[in-house]
Amino acid sequence: MSRYDLVVYGASGFTGQYVVEYVHRAAKESNLSWAVAGRSEGRVRAVLDRAGKVVGSDLASTPIIVADSSDTSSLLAMAVQAKVVLNCVGPYRFYGEPVVEACVEAGAHHVDISGEPQFLEKMQLKYHDKAVENGVYVVGACGFDSIPADMGQVCVKQAMGGDVNSVESYLKVIVPDLPGAAINFGTWQSAIHGFAHAGELKSLRKAIYPERMPPTRPKLKPRGTLHYSNIVEAWCMPFMGSDKSVMTRTQRGFYHDKDQRPTQIQAYFQVSSLFSAFSIMLVGILFGILANFKWGRYILENFPGLCSFGAVSKDGVPKEKADNTNFEMILVGEGWRERVCLKGTNDTDATPHHCVPGDNHVGSCQSAQPGNCAECPGTPGSDCSRCDQVSSVKPDRYKIGLPFPPPCDGCEGVDWSGYSVRDVVKIPANLPAGKYILGFRYDCEATAQVWSNCADVVLE
Repeated sequence: MSRYDLVVYGASGFTGQYVVEYVHRAAKESNLSWAVAGRSEGRVRAVLDRAGKVVGSDLASTPIIVADSSDTSSLLAMAVQAKVVLNCVGPYRFYGEPVVEACVEAGAHHVDISGEPQFLEKMQLKYHDKAVENGVYVVGACGFDSIPADMGQVCVKQAMGGDVNSVESYLKVIVPDLPGAAINFGTWQSAIHGFAHAGELKSLRKAIYPERMPPTRPKLKPRGTLHYSNIVEAWCMPFMGSDKSVMTRTQRGFYHDKDQRPTQIQAYFQVSSLFSAFSIMLVGILFGILANFKWGRYILENFPGLCSFGAVSKDGVPKEKADNTNFEMILVGEGWRERVCLKGTNDTDATPHHCVPGDNHVGSCQSAQPGNCAECPGTPGSDCSRCDQVSSVKPDRYKIGLPFPPPCDGCEGVDWSGYSVRDVVKIPANLPAGKYILGFRYDCEATAQVWSNCADVVLE
């Protein structure tokens, strides 16, 4: 039985119509076969009619599959007809898992636009092994949450050249001055239940990753509830979306699966003024209180406009407003031009050395439509700049057995020529042969100076 290249599930929802429009264009360009799916054939046909008028094509002949998240057999029947299912049905906490389960069972790849950390990590815990066994990819957070941030950190790492100690993201959303809500009700509903059940994350993460990532230095400290950033020249607040969670999961993958040094993450968003900042704080306090109680969640879900000061509506975001909403994300990475010390292959308790990063890299990601990221920083045409080395400590200057150069630029009046670094490393007898990274650090007793370096070694 031949499968459709793409099946859009949840086509009749707010996001579904935008996905249908995009998939139609992509299918024409790449000669893909596709179908749409939903629980109501009539509503799905209405979406195809509206989308057809937008793209200027007759979509009436597009295949339709009737499937309902409450009917597992219908979901399985849909999944066996697809190579990839684009799941647009949210909140995923309530409707997402049966679709993931059906896709994994039927051998169809699953892609969603969830911004719900609990759902994303629960799916990883429950279905990872089965997905690997069946050769299925389950890829979450493939929309505004959190492609720009997650791909952005990878681009920063590539542009840096070496290890990245920290990444801070700064999101700016530009909403046109048009009537109507600015936030989709589904997003609001997901946030309500995500906040209410945030306590689930700790146990989920402990189950997925029993081994903790090592602490890295220099430590990236949060900048507080409100701070002014000279980088983006605006007041900024912590971004409570899924970006930090998704980016950190990527870092866990780099560390546990690829033995790479983890990067510390902080995510912020820009506010237009102090007044806006305090208004957001007020809504946040109200939201936080109500979301913790069943009666409060009832109020938030049934009176979204009142609770959000008009930012949310069950009617959704007007199309003209959505089409003209823009965003810009700037990611600031600090790290090294080369790989620095990391845990050895079998040394799970080792801690990366303490060193001041020697590179600072700033890249930006812009989009005229949320969810579409521009070129990666570091590639031709991108808005990105590489700064000169900002650290006075240069770890690669010190070699074992060689005369000690001054530990910093401008250290006058001290004769360092008679000093050298020598040491003996004891290797455990049961350490397997292979490639390792040896990290070493020396602390000066007379001053606060610290020298650090690392070297690639091979045990034969």
